[in-house]
Amino acid sequence: MTLIYFDNAATTWPKPESVYEAMDRFFRLSAANPGRSAHKMALTAEQEMSRVRLKLARLFNAADPNRIVFTCNATDALNIALKGLLRPGDHVVTSTMEHNSVVRPLKALEKRGVTATKVAAAKDGRLEPGDVARAIRPETRLIVTTHVSNVTGAVQAVHDIGEAARRRGLLYLVDGAQSAGTIPVDLAALPVDLYAFTGHKGLFGPPGTGGLFIGERVNLAGFDTIKEGGTGMRSEEALQPAELPHRFESGTPNTVGLAGLGAAAEFISGIGVDRIREHEIGLMRRLTEGLRRIRGLHVYGPEDVEKQGALVSFTADGWQPAEFGGVLDQSFGIACRTGLHCAPDAVKTIGAYPLGTVRLSLSYFNTMEQVDAALAAIERIVGSVGPEAVRLRE
Repeated sequence: MTLIYFDNAATTWPKPESVYEAMDRFFRLSAANPGRSAHKMALTAEQEMSRVRLKLARLFNAADPNRIVFTCNATDALNIALKGLLRPGDHVVTSTMEHNSVVRPLKALEKRGVTATKVAAAKDGRLEPGDVARAIRPETRLIVTTHVSNVTGAVQAVHDIGEAARRRGLLYLVDGAQSAGTIPVDLAALPVDLYAFTGHKGLFGPPGTGGLFIGERVNLAGFDTIKEGGTGMRSEEALQPAELPHRFESGTPNTVGLAGLGAAAEFISGIGVDRIREHEIGLMRRLTEGLRRIRGLHVYGPEDVEKQGALVSFTADGWQPAEFGGVLDQSFGIACRTGLHCAPDAVKTIGAYPLGTVRLSLSYFNTMEQVDAALAAIERIVGSVGPEAVRLRE
């Protein structure tokens, strides 16, 4: 049975061949500690980190590569931003479509006197920028939203939300976990002050990589670190270096992973994010139109795939999502994700709580033939009755 991998919103697979090659080559030849020594391997490792930072800056059209701080993933980046910027008495505007990587840090910050307002999204997962603007209070310091919902795929109007933030002198933090590498992101044009991303999803990099872009409107003097330690510079000083990116990069970095991320960024730049987006829209159009034709299936998300990332959620009458996903895996070799997707508020918003949904998420490496095979499998499962249903469930 040939595997059909439709769990790319969790982690993309496969990766470009160049990613595997870059990591193997770096680990064998250059995996010393960057910035800590003056020997050739250490210098090569440090140079590789600089090259990766530059590749990402070009991919996102960020003028200053040093404003991209390397992190372990998007969750790490979001925690750095939220816990470093917010103070007791601050108010945050967020939404009901956020991942737990936003929800949980904000909940933890409540103990420090930070409050948050969750703006309700429509049932398809889209936010109305006007509703976000109306939630702003005098004590609001930050707006934080996802760029692309990991439950419905809804693409949020980040430009309009960012403009609302700028009109009120607020910072805007965007969770780009599902957009980086799959939707064009121009940080020179978008009114976004902080952009968190991960390497292992749409960027086709390995797990354990990611970053946080910190724009020029962010006052670094008021941006606390949440960890301190070795950086390879200013070792004689007791305090963490103030300069970017070293301010937020303590400890030995995942240089091998970053080498892979650099190769992935180069792969994406060679194809073009617009071309990747076009391919994924074509797949999504075929998939969503097919799903909506299957009786007994309930499809969530925007009607227009142009306003949707490369993922879709659904439920099926008579089936629990986890059970349905198990049949897709065991009987048809289709890998997907089921449940709450680490975003319970979003699942509540679309009316699929507490069991959640079946989520199919695609990538540039998926094909129309795989989409058609998945649709045929889903139609068979939904239409199964009697002994066939029992057999599929087993």
